Amino acid sequence: MYEHFFQCPYCWEEISMLLDPSISRQTYVEDCEVCCNPIEVTAAFEEQVLTAFAAMDIEQ
Repeated sequence: MYEHFFQCPYCWEEISMLLDPSISRQTYVEDCEVCCNPIEVTAAFEEQVLTAFAAMDIEQ
């Protein structure tokens, strides 16, 4: 597993999520550990290296 730190798009606190580098492209929804709002997470890996990451407010 790969731990990635980023800012929540709702509360702006720095949080982290565990990403699975064995899945090359992934999109899912996970709640912020601080404010509990749902975040759409998109991640891409190439050869176990994180190449793209986005954490977006799903209420846009």
